[in-house]
Amino acid sequence: MLSDARNVYFSGINGIGMSGLAKILVKEGYNVAGSDLERKAITREMEEMGIKIYIGQVEENVKDKGIDLFVYSTAIKECNPEYKYIVENGIKKIKRGELLAQLMNKFEGIAVAGTHGKTTTSSMMSVAFLEKDPTIVVGGIIPEIQSNSKIGNSEYFIAEADESDNSFLFIKPKYSVVTNVEPDHLEHHGTYENIKKSFEKFIDSTEKLAILCKDCEDMSTLNIKNKNIIWYSIKKEDVHIFATNITVKDGCTHYEVIKNGKNLGEFTLCIPGEHNVSNSLPVIYLADEAGCNMDTVKERLAQFKGANRRYQVIYDKNLRIIDDYAHHPTEIKVTIEAAKATEKGNVTVIFQPHRYSRTKFFFDDFVTSLKKADELILLPIYSAGEDNIYDVSSEKLAEKIGNGVKVYSEEEIQKLVKDNENSNKSYVFMGAGSVSKLAHEIKNTLK
Repeated sequence: MLSDARNVYFSGINGIGMSGLAKILVKEGYNVAGSDLERKAITREMEEMGIKIYIGQVEENVKDKGIDLFVYSTAIKECNPEYKYIVENGIKKIKRGELLAQLMNKFEGIAVAGTHGKTTTSSMMSVAFLEKDPTIVVGGIIPEIQSNSKIGNSEYFIAEADESDNSFLFIKPKYSVVTNVEPDHLEHHGTYENIKKSFEKFIDSTEKLAILCKDCEDMSTLNIKNKNIIWYSIKKEDVHIFATNITVKDGCTHYEVIKNGKNLGEFTLCIPGEHNVSNSLPVIYLADEAGCNMDTVKERLAQFKGANRRYQVIYDKNLRIIDDYAHHPTEIKVTIEAAKATEKGNVTVIFQPHRYSRTKFFFDDFVTSLKKADELILLPIYSAGEDNIYDVSSEKLAEKIGNGVKVYSEEEIQKLVKDNENSNKSYVFMGAGSVSKLAHEIKNTLK
């Protein structure tokens, strides 16, 4: 489908996955245009590359524009005027995940999946493989390449594989990584059993090696037919690769890695949390298999700052502001634990629940995870286009958590942080909605 196209249009082009693919196609010589609801920093970057971007989504954006292929994200519904025009006029359309698969399946593809950790792990993989000059498409901005995508000149293609709408099942990777399997995106999948079946299909579609985390209890319950399985762990030693002698000093984690009985030496990570030690193990395994220089890999992992919005310190003076994407109870739990182990002062979590459906499905789990914060402030739920048919709210979440937790407006939070400008507090702005924008706005006022 892509081979027959010259003019490609991306509906929802600001999305981190969509923008990465758009940038790759324009560099490959395609005529690329697209639209989204608002202008962002990534919009300007794409416009500077020559991509025409419309703000607002109306039929006129696509009418009589000679579009050969229409690429759309899961945010684009059937009632979208651009989508309706494309369907009514018989123009070829394709989901973002399917386009990624068409690009990736021709390569030695390394696809990183999992309910949590896939952006950090795929970013880490990309940095470790830089000497191999891979093509990269991930779900976050990697500081080392200043982008979420890169065209390489080798057989390797590293990408994040998204299970939210099952688009990862289009990918037929040579190598896959699954960091964990837990319930999420139930508004699409319906049941946890359906999610498990999707991960089974993804693992079984892997041609060479599927690398799975033994520390995820539910991973062992999957009915996997693929015999080429590699296990990794930070808790067990009866696996193909594990971390041992894990210690934390001056905010950095040091650990030894044993692969197939061979000690690969000491590695260092300066992004917090043992979960990131776990995320590094499939990276180290595949980098060693690919013949990457292990001293270089160690150096790059030690310097790795994480993808943007993955425990990203955006302000560090008298107080610290950390921007983090965590929006699932498990992600929240490990992020708060990492913050409390890393930050020197009081840790205040400013959390914005993402989607009414997710808040309803995981209500009690959110309560348990958020209680771990030294201090907690809630924002109203970010709807992500959903109607509140679930009878849920941040106020109800605050009431169940107790401990005096309240729901604040953005203006109240701005004043609160400003009033504490000379404190030694750490503020972790957490969520997948507009909370990141709020954190950056506050940072700019402090400057």
